[in-house]
Amino acid sequence: MGVADHSKTTFMELQRKKVHRYVIFKIDEKKKEVIVEKTGGPAESYDDFTSSLPENDCRYAVYDFDYVTSENCQKSKIFFIAWSPATSKIRAKMLYATSKDRFRRVLDGIHYEIQATDPTEMDLEVIRDRAN
Repeated sequence: MGVADHSKTTFMELQRKKVHRYVIFKIDEKKKEVIVEKTGGPAESYDDFTSSLPENDCRYAVYDFDYVTSENCQKSKIFFIAWSPATSKIRAKMLYATSKDRFRRVLDGIHYEIQATDPTEMDLEVIRDRAN
């Protein structure tokens, strides 16, 4: 499974320029590559992000989480989320599972990875706990 150049560029924009709050990636089976499905602007919330994920299909996503440490320092961590809901098709789950590691390696600068099969596994509280 290849990775579209646009996918790499969009990730760099999120990571270095803070142009996006999140990026949702999808596997294009015809082209056999991972493409950008949707991006969220810097002002979008975590709820905007989670509601952009399909209820019955797998996706990869990257979320730039901003927080303040106990020492009152502004920090940012980039999360890679492998979204694979229990209701998605077996074929999709297999395709996303087998392509994940290769795609993840292309995205240099990920701090944490979360594998989620339902929304509670990637709740904002889970993100907050991992970041601290």
